[in-house]
Amino acid sequence: MASARQQIRELDYAGTRTAALVQDCALFRSGKPPRMAHRILALIQSSKISARSVNPAPPALVMNSTETPFGLQSVCHTLSSANANLDRFAWLGDRLAIAVWTRDTEEAETVYERPGHHTLSCYLDGGYRTERQKMPGRYGAPSRLCALPGDHESRWWVRGHMHFMHLYFLPEHFTQRAVQELDREPRELTLADRTYFEDARIASLCQSLANENWQDPDGLLRTNQTAHQVLSLLLRAQGVRRTDAALKGGLSAATRRRLRDYIESHLAQTLTLGELAGVAALSEFHLARMFRTSFGLPPAAWIAQQRLERARTLLRTTTLPLAQVAEQCGYANASHFSHRFRESVGVAPTAYRQAVGV
Repeated sequence: MASARQQIRELDYAGTRTAALVQDCALFRSGKPPRMAHRILALIQSSKISARSVNPAPPALVMNSTETPFGLQSVCHTLSSANANLDRFAWLGDRLAIAVWTRDTEEAETVYERPGHHTLSCYLDGGYRTERQKMPGRYGAPSRLCALPGDHESRWWVRGHMHFMHLYFLPEHFTQRAVQELDREPRELTLADRTYFEDARIASLCQSLANENWQDPDGLLRTNQTAHQVLSLLLRAQGVRRTDAALKGGLSAATRRRLRDYIESHLAQTLTLGELAGVAALSEFHLARMFRTSFGLPPAAWIAQQRLERARTLLRTTTLPLAQVAEQCGYANASHFSHRFRESVGVAPTAYRQAVGV
């Protein structure tokens, strides 16, 4: 009897801590999660949120509407309202989130209705009898992938055992990389709605994400790095032109490329709006408005993002002293660079290099 009471107390504690974690996840769409990373990691470490560690056959977590991750229409809300167990969850930084779920059911219908965020799903085990209703007879299997855009709607018949990983990301986070990687405007593209497609490289990276230790700070940084690799591959393989995009205003393709290349070649220098306006042959007022339309960010935010990306690359691929990294990325000094890097990534540059460097 004492043992039974102890198990109940442990399950109650795990459920309470998980609910707190999920409530914090609701900050995803507000852009606040990076500041919550340490608290969430502490919750994960203290609760070991997988109920499997407490009981081999735990009940499904039940969460009310105030504790749902990513909003009431989200994929997480749909799964948590069904009989799916949230085994693991982590914020990865850069407004990216990852989760591993397990689901066992005889048969159930699952409906996703415009979740508002993109989801990449990778089956880790099972799924052999689960199918999307508009694609009868096509079933899941380990390493099969689904791309679920934020504005999509779908109905599924879920049967049997499923163990799967989800990577969650915002539409703008996905498409902003299009300027650098595809020479396209972010507003042109969206994620394709794909069911059970196969991509060996993406599936392998997803397996690596699931195998990584998200509770370890170094492991979390490696997971963030791998997640960015996945999004780059996904953009190239499953990025499609928006059918509802009215491409009015913005910069011409030639001007956008000229600005992109100029910023890239002058990141080590101080860049001003007037200087960029001269490159574009526009007034500062018109450039500021049109830049944001075509790049997805204001000029200052775009430049800051490019400096950070260059710094990550240099830390990951070179052994340059921090002072030289700071200089090549346009930061005033090593101290200023370290402050900005820690503010954006969550760890000091030296810690990042130790975790993901060659």
